[in-house]
Amino acid sequence: MGIKQVKSIVIAGNGTNCEMETAHACRLAGSDIVDIIHISDLISNRVCLDQYHFLNLPGGFLDGDDLGAAQVGANRIKSLVVTSTGEKLYTQFQKFIEDGKLILGICNGFQLMVKLGLLPGFGGNHTQRLVTLILNDSGRFEDRWVYLKINEKSKCIFTKDIKGIYLPVRHGEGKFIPEDTKVMNKLMGGNHIAAQYCDKNYRLPTMDYPWNPNGSIDAVAGICDETGRIMGMMPHPEAYLHYTNHPRWTRENLPEEGMGLQLFRKAINYIRENLL
Repeated sequence: MGIKQVKSIVIAGNGTNCEMETAHACRLAGSDIVDIIHISDLISNRVCLDQYHFLNLPGGFLDGDDLGAAQVGANRIKSLVVTSTGEKLYTQFQKFIEDGKLILGICNGFQLMVKLGLLPGFGGNHTQRLVTLILNDSGRFEDRWVYLKINEKSKCIFTKDIKGIYLPVRHGEGKFIPEDTKVMNKLMGGNHIAAQYCDKNYRLPTMDYPWNPNGSIDAVAGICDETGRIMGMMPHPEAYLHYTNHPRWTRENLPEEGMGLQLFRKAINYIRENLL
């Protein structure tokens, strides 16, 4: 009997530009196999999501953010049919979730997830769009580092046992807003909110700029579904894997491992313990 291996897939193409860093994070975290796959290979059926345990939707600018961040990408996944099988590509995403596997969407990947309806996934419904991410309140692209307070009550697998984390943001459309107050209350009551922008002491969520770089409602930086296996976030954990990625690495005594690697390591460990 062969050795069971953790297999991670990173989707690329149509404007994605963080696939290399995301794949590197998966390797450093211990994934045995990490494949960067162009979305056309899924459509042509040369590759199927069924082959993997961990799906990564990395950052970038899908289709130049025409029609709004990741909207064209979401339309593509919902409408295109996989060659030879005749099934919608979206069906593979749904089956991936039903099989108890993990999905992480970062920045543009998070935007894609909410446009697809994969998040927040109330009641196991991963098709209904209830939240979105719109233009930053500042009216400009924000490229800076932020402090994140982690919700310790959340079931999020990626942030389990993490209290605070420091990561970069790089986006023009990162303001999180729910459809209405009812949706926001469900997000908060169900502990779907995994991470919030906060002060540098990781104590209090904040609406103050630049700590909250985009004006997100209730300072939301990342959310998960009710299982904790499906997460989306605007900050980039794959951009802080080594201390030299830190903006003050020449002035501070930092651990060699960057904070962002924690999220990927927790994902890979979960797969080894629960899916192999």
